[in-house]
Amino acid sequence: MRPLRSLAGLIDFDCAARWGSFKLAAQELHKTPAAVSQQVKHLEETVGFALFIRHPRHITLTEKGQELAVAVRRVLDELRVKIGALQGGDEETILRISTTHSFAIKWLVPRMHRFTKLYPELDIRIDSNDAPVDLEDDSTDVAVRYGPVSDGDPALLFRERLIAVYSPDLLAPGQAELTLADLPNFPLLYEKTPESWLQLLNENKALKGNYDFSRGYSHWGVLAQAAVAGQGIALVAYGIAFQDILKGSLRQINCRSAPFGSGYRFLVNRSKENMPKVQRFRAWLVGEMDDMRRALAQSL
Repeated sequence: MRPLRSLAGLIDFDCAARWGSFKLAAQELHKTPAAVSQQVKHLEETVGFALFIRHPRHITLTEKGQELAVAVRRVLDELRVKIGALQGGDEETILRISTTHSFAIKWLVPRMHRFTKLYPELDIRIDSNDAPVDLEDDSTDVAVRYGPVSDGDPALLFRERLIAVYSPDLLAPGQAELTLADLPNFPLLYEKTPESWLQLLNENKALKGNYDFSRGYSHWGVLAQAAVAGQGIALVAYGIAFQDILKGSLRQINCRSAPFGSGYRFLVNRSKENMPKVQRFRAWLVGEMDDMRRALAQSL
């Protein structure tokens, strides 16, 4: 690999790639077109391949040039974000959290006021997104992600448990609670597939029955809201239903839960792991999860 001679070549290349013109890039950079062209030529010599096809009146990126342009744009954008944060002095006071839609809506946001009351100086930025997160990107400090978990994982926050829940509106006059025997009388709501319902029914020796698996949902949060609205009995992750159970919007059916191997993990941008804002949020999150874990143990 040949070392880069100058980062200026990357900046000139990025600008020319965006404009598709050395002349327009020169105007943005306050240089002459010849100077921009020369910087790009030096960069091509360094990397060992052509970046542009030079036509009489314009330029176009080569295939490798297109790939490099995407990478350079990303790196320069991250650099500008970092410089802006350092110039503004807000790196210690802005906490950027990435998490999934369901966890943000049904767990994190409803209790976030407790964290901000402890640390009012922090400016909280929550990005709700189910896509994989790039923790090397300075736009994210920490992430809470849902997926398969294993005991002993230092990032593990909470191992989930699936529970059957229903709205009190489903109770008939004078009826105190719903039980497993009532399941055939209502639609059984599930996330993506009814497989987990079948596992729970098998665990409780209740597979024999005429069950209605007609309503599936793409996200735990939407599933929980459907249960709150009285659309049926839902098999939902405990953490997602926890707040609604506390408020009385949902009630839990007393039964054995099926084995479940997913939960929540706390992920950190390595360059920010020791920052006070990250340590404080981690400690608060662990405390909240411990409270939820104790409530789950009492309900079983």
